[in-house]
Amino acid sequence: MSDDPSPVVVWFRRDLRLRDNPALREAVESGCPVVPLYIHDEPADGRPLGGASKWWLEKSLQALGEDLKQAGAPLILRRGPAEAVLRDVLKEAGARRVFMNRRFEPAAFEADKDIAHALEADDIQCRGFNASLLARPGSITTQSGGPYKVFTPFYRALVEQLGDPIERPAPREIRGFSGVDSEALEDWCLYDGRTDWAAGFDADAVGEAAAARRLRDFIDKDLKDYGTCRDRPGVAGTSRLSPALHWGEISPWRVWIEVRSAVSDGKVTDSQAEAFLREIGWREFSAHLLHQFPTLPSSNFQDKFDDFPWATNDTALEAWQKGLTGYPMVDAGMRQLWATGWMHNRVRMVVASFLVKHLRIDWREGEAWFWDTLVDADLASNSQNWQWVAGSGADAAPYFRIFNPVSQGTKFDAEGRYVRKWVPELARMPDRWLHNPWDAPPEVRADAGVQLGRNYPRPIVDHAEARDAALEAFKSLGKES
Repeated sequence: MSDDPSPVVVWFRRDLRLRDNPALREAVESGCPVVPLYIHDEPADGRPLGGASKWWLEKSLQALGEDLKQAGAPLILRRGPAEAVLRDVLKEAGARRVFMNRRFEPAAFEADKDIAHALEADDIQCRGFNASLLARPGSITTQSGGPYKVFTPFYRALVEQLGDPIERPAPREIRGFSGVDSEALEDWCLYDGRTDWAAGFDADAVGEAAAARRLRDFIDKDLKDYGTCRDRPGVAGTSRLSPALHWGEISPWRVWIEVRSAVSDGKVTDSQAEAFLREIGWREFSAHLLHQFPTLPSSNFQDKFDDFPWATNDTALEAWQKGLTGYPMVDAGMRQLWATGWMHNRVRMVVASFLVKHLRIDWREGEAWFWDTLVDADLASNSQNWQWVAGSGADAAPYFRIFNPVSQGTKFDAEGRYVRKWVPELARMPDRWLHNPWDAPPEVRADAGVQLGRNYPRPIVDHAEARDAALEAFKSLGKES
């Protein structure tokens, strides 16, 4: 309990949940009234949100608002410069304390630090907590004290340093404060109204309760087969938790605890759990890298790539964006992205490799497109993954690893469930020719109703020729591995 009876302002950002929320829990346990606050301030607090992210944020704030209202403390929404808004709310509430969960992206981290210092200079207490990562960036270091640049040793060190989690259940009741008015979420117009675009987005997947259900369902139904099914886009073999983790509707600690509990309960084996937990570790690795290397979203991690001969081809870029490259696996992925705001991880690698290696278009073009169209667009993961595929990042894929979109399709979508769903023009093509319809005999294409160049495009590049050209371009950098 606190000696100060005045309200505590809990500044929500990407921690849009009640459970496992250290800032909220500390405020509730103070025994004082709580003022939950969300401030919409962009781009002052970092990179402007993409369209799909705004759609998810709007729905997530609605869900959080309902949860907080039921608990007794309505969510206050304000727009404007964060520091000025905080000062206004503090004054209106007669509060002298701000509790917040830290953001670790460089621009946001620095903005938060500046605000905290400014408020503390006026005798306003600011307390920060870690609610988004398993470990605070900078806490996992090599023996020399530097950051890890290779994933496997980072992951080993992370697991070794993980302590026992602190259980923070959602507060059943929150002592609210009625003296601060809120703006209306609908007046913000967060989502820009492209209703034809978002019609296929899954609103039922948004919010803390939905994230908890998804985790339970994944553990009960899919975790045991994750190691094999995660690469098959035609089946529901992944957790689909990435947007919930990004927006903080569920904590990585909660995911870790529940998965490890499934091992203890005999639902899955250690190896089955480990296949998934390493993906949580990769998310962590990306966040730590970005915190240590702030230019990751805009600059090559390996500066030798600054001289790479990227091509400028707006026509090819647009074909890739629209899913009209003539390669079914690539087109299916890009259409799934546009229709749902999400894309299967295996296919993300395929479409990214196609852009940067078949078309030799700068990875930053792809990163920007994903930033706008993914509901799980995360600055660290998006930047790290694109640089991984391009070969320019930390612990990156070797330059000679160029995904063949045809063999990727035949290997991971052998029955064609994925391609037939997202590229219906090819729905009647036999499995043998589904991923390379241009090689099918004319009578086979005719029977399937496929007219190359008319109702489905011919390949915009030849795989073998594009691969050779990419390898030559990479070799020009003197890259040997």
